[in-house]
Amino acid sequence: MANLVGQVAIVTGSGRGLGREEALDLAANGARVVINDIDLPGAKEAAYETAEDIKNAGGEAIVVLGDCADSNDASALITKTLEAYGDLNIMVNNAGFLRDKTIFSMSDEEFDSVVRVHLRGHFVNMRNATAYWRSKAKDGGLTHGRLISTSSEAVLYGSAGQPNYSAAKAGIVAMTMGAAQLMMRYGVTCNVIMPRAETDMTNSGPTAEMFKAPESGFHQFDPSNVAPLVTYLSSPESARISGEVFIVWGNQVNVLQRPKVLPAHENPNGQEKWSQAALHASLSSHFNDDYRSVLDGFSLPIDQG
Repeated sequence: MANLVGQVAIVTGSGRGLGREEALDLAANGARVVINDIDLPGAKEAAYETAEDIKNAGGEAIVVLGDCADSNDASALITKTLEAYGDLNIMVNNAGFLRDKTIFSMSDEEFDSVVRVHLRGHFVNMRNATAYWRSKAKDGGLTHGRLISTSSEAVLYGSAGQPNYSAAKAGIVAMTMGAAQLMMRYGVTCNVIMPRAETDMTNSGPTAEMFKAPESGFHQFDPSNVAPLVTYLSSPESARISGEVFIVWGNQVNVLQRPKVLPAHENPNGQEKWSQAALHASLSSHFNDDYRSVLDGFSLPIDQG
């Protein structure tokens, strides 16, 4: 059992789905949890239900409603957390939603709205949490800081029907890696999870059949399977783990390796601007007759994983 007694955690989007399961697991391991969700019918009720479930199990929780991507609401979230519990130790950015379309069919609003909630929602809360931990460390206070971001394997596979979502999730990885570099000196860890789970975002449309629960046996896409990794990354035992990306689902956790940069192609004519002929001759050694366009490109093939 992770020892999170006395630690304070914020989980955005924690009324339902992954966020709810993460909040429940953090609380079961001793954390005092701030349930954050949008102040809309359905989400509001779910947030208070999650908090009540935590309290009924003997834990501590409060609800702070608001838009995770709004600067004022995000500031109020951390202010109310500090007023209630006097500290912040764990920031789990989870909130999100989908508006799927292909690139040539997507409107500006469909793109902007998804990027706003996922990427900006991570940014404003990440900014506030890291600023608090940095200030606390500079004042000589002991800092147990854990930042956990939620990305997606859409970053790895390209996800042609989700240009808004996959772009936002790629940005979340990059932003979290930068935060990990900055916060290392303060003893704060920053990591990313890429969960596979049955949630409101996956239980309809083309993914519904894949993610639905089996009639019997282990439900590998139950969102509760993701929560233990979030709790572990929030714990003292994970203090050396930072700047990492994990795929998590069922009974599996994969650690992603950093991208591999192949040896450089150098101009055979030396220190001068490439000619088209020289560039084609050099790159053709890599993009030869065995190369499969797109399939052998940067994204993972869809049948891998």
